[in-house]
Amino acid sequence: MKRFEGFQKGVNLGGWLSQCVSHDKAHFDGFITEKDIKDIKSMGLDHVRVPVDYDVFMNESPDGDTVNEEGMAHIDDCIGWCRDNGLNMILDLHKAKGYMFDANEVKDSDRFFTDKDLQEVFYKTWEMFADRYGKYNDMLAFELLNEVVNPDYESEWNEIAETVVERIRRIAPDSYIIVGGVNYNNVLCVSGIKVTGIDKLVYNFHCYEPLCFTHQKAHWVEGMTNDFEMWYPATLEEMRQKSEGFPQTHMGAVYNKCMEGDGTFFDKMFADAIDYAKKNDVPLYCGEYGVIDLAPLPDTLAWMKDINASFEKFGIGRALWNYKNKDFGLVDDHYAPIRDELIKAL
Repeated sequence: MKRFEGFQKGVNLGGWLSQCVSHDKAHFDGFITEKDIKDIKSMGLDHVRVPVDYDVFMNESPDGDTVNEEGMAHIDDCIGWCRDNGLNMILDLHKAKGYMFDANEVKDSDRFFTDKDLQEVFYKTWEMFADRYGKYNDMLAFELLNEVVNPDYESEWNEIAETVVERIRRIAPDSYIIVGGVNYNNVLCVSGIKVTGIDKLVYNFHCYEPLCFTHQKAHWVEGMTNDFEMWYPATLEEMRQKSEGFPQTHMGAVYNKCMEGDGTFFDKMFADAIDYAKKNDVPLYCGEYGVIDLAPLPDTLAWMKDINASFEKFGIGRALWNYKNKDFGLVDDHYAPIRDELIKAL
C-alpha cells in the first residue's frame, strides 16, 4: 500500500487552537510553544496534526466574517516552528462554520450538509488556507474536516468533499489533501469515501476501538458511568458484553462480522480500509487514536503496542491523540510511569 511519507508517526496538538479552554491571549501564546515542537521532534516523531476552529481564525459577524489575523498568526507560528525543527504538519479543520462533531458546541450540525451558504463558507475557508499555505506543500498537508458524524449524509459529504478538493487544487495543486468518512471517521467507513483519481490524496480514519476500553469513565460518552471499568486485551465476546449498555453505533467495529475472522484485533479491523486504499492507490492515515487517562496503565501500553504494530505492518501513518491535556495527554503526569515505553511504541 502507498505510504503517506513524512506523516508516519505524529501527535495531535488538540486543545490549543481547537476545543480551547480559553480564547484569551495567555492561552494561545502559552499552551503550545516552539519548545513543545522541539520536544516532539526529540521523541522521534515526524509530524504534528494541528486542529483549528473557525472561530479562532475568523471574526464572525452578521455583517460578514473577516480573517482574524491574530488567530492566523498562531498557525503561521506553528508552521515556522515545524519548518525550523524538521517536522511536518497537518492543518485540520476541526470546527467549520456551522459544523462540528460535538453537538454541544454547534447545534444542528447536520444542516451543514444541506445548507449551500454554509458549504460556500467551507469552500472559501479552504481557498483562503490554500492561497496562504499552499506554498508549504513540502511539509504541510490539508485535512478537510474532522469527524463527519451522521452516516445518513455520506453522499452529501462526498459531494462537498469532491467540490472543495477541486477548489483547493485550482490554488494549491501540489498539497496533500486528507479526507475521511462518516460515523466519526470510523475505519469501516473508509470504503464509503468517493473522492478518487487525484494526486496527493490521503484517506483518513480515527480509531478508539474498543471504545468501552479507550473511553472508560468518560463523562461525554452516552451511557458511560464514572465507575465503569474495562481491560485490554480482551476477547471479542468480552468486548461485546461490556459494550451492551451503549449505542452500538458508538461501539463501532466490535459488532462488525469482520471481527469474527482470523488475525489480530486491529489487522481485522483495518482490512477493508486497506483493501480500498490499495484499490485506489491512496495512502491510509489514522488521524486520531489513544486511550483515556482513566484506563489502567499496563492495559494502555498493551493497546498502544498492538495498534502501532498494525500501523507498522501496513504502513499506515498516524497521529496520537493527544500531546497534552484533553484527558489523553501524552506528557501529562498520568502517563509518566509508562511514557518512555509509550513513546517507543509510537
